[in-house]
Amino acid sequence: MIQFLPMMVDDIPQVMEVDRFSFPLPWSASSYRRELLENKRAHFFVAVDGDGRRSGWRAWFGGGPERKVIGFVGYWSVLDEAHISTIAVRPEYRGRGIGEALLVGALAHAQKAGAVEASLEVRVSNAAAQNLYRKYGFEEVGRRKNYYRDNDEDAILMTAKPLRVTGHE
Repeated sequence: MIQFLPMMVDDIPQVMEVDRFSFPLPWSASSYRRELLENKRAHFFVAVDGDGRRSGWRAWFGGGPERKVIGFVGYWSVLDEAHISTIAVRPEYRGRGIGEALLVGALAHAQKAGAVEASLEVRVSNAAAQNLYRKYGFEEVGRRKNYYRDNDEDAILMTAKPLRVTGHE
């Protein structure tokens, strides 16, 4: 059973592992910690394989979560906009709709919090992600030249306006 849960500080090592598998320039642990603890506009969630609860000795002694983080998504609330800052899924779980569930969950959360539009950047070469975003109303509105530092690839700026995510809670 896959659960969509708020990211916790204890999740950071596993999130960083997924990040390293997914991006040439992953975020640092301190960046995730700052987003979770200091940025009131940041909203981060994880996809967890299992029920996400501690069991056994971990439940008694408060050890780290037993849950297995298989993906994550983050967005920033900027006025009435949700800006998707990052989204990734463990390679062995890709192609199962988990990335889509993360995207929909984040957009639904943002919409419930008052967002009326969403934006994101995506690599020009990432056609699969672009197709997913189009499915949820995102349209290309611009390009950011040499946006990605690892190879100077351009980013497509996509926006969904108005934001409409229905039937997902």
